[in-house]
Amino acid sequence: MRTTDDTLFDGRLVCSQHRDGYRFSVDAVLIANFCRPQKKDRVLDIGCGCGVIGLILCHRYPDVHVAGLELQPALAKLARANSSANHFQDRFTVVEGDLRKAREFMQPESFDLVVSNPPYRRSGSGRVNREDECAIARHELTADLRSIVSAAPFCVKNCGSVACIYPAERLATLVAAMLEQRLVPKRMQPVYSYPEDDRARLVMVEAVKNGGEGLHLLPPFYIYQYADGPYTPEMAKLYQH
Repeated sequence: MRTTDDTLFDGRLVCSQHRDGYRFSVDAVLIANFCRPQKKDRVLDIGCGCGVIGLILCHRYPDVHVAGLELQPALAKLARANSSANHFQDRFTVVEGDLRKAREFMQPESFDLVVSNPPYRRSGSGRVNREDECAIARHELTADLRSIVSAAPFCVKNCGSVACIYPAERLATLVAAMLEQRLVPKRMQPVYSYPEDDRARLVMVEAVKNGGEGLHLLPPFYIYQYADGPYTPEMAKLYQH
């Protein structure tokens, strides 16, 4: 499958992607910058795709170690290649496997932070991409939200964090699934396309395993300055070194 090379951080980070398959979007950049790993943390990216979240975290946090979990062999292979191409192979490893069977190949409570940019669309809703790679990444074909949220608390340590980005209109579903798994939301930020937009498009949530009460609602984040306009300075900064 043919690939393209895309860059972030003024060319310091190179991310190869399949030209006709699944390609990362602004969502991955947002959640990679929303989560807050501490020094020497172990981070798990569930459904890592080409590995862009792990690449960003390794670039921004030189002391963290990242494991990417990816179901699709071609994407897992691409994520490994991206890790090596950016010289992160000692800190960014990729595991090929099904998150629904995480207990078979992951050690319990072995990560400080779990991050995920899960499929947004329910199975059977909307037009399904013709490319299987895109369909699996964007639709709940192989794993629904509940499966993803169930895998996270098994992998994250007690009082560790789980960060997700999800459509704002499905926020109630996300929060309910988290609470069922003893993941208590502690930080939340709505994401709008632009300031005049009448509703949030996405929401980023950081939950803590067995966390107590207390939620920090962050100010809205705007991607574009206006409809069909350039990135806001805040958004542009996420791509810069």
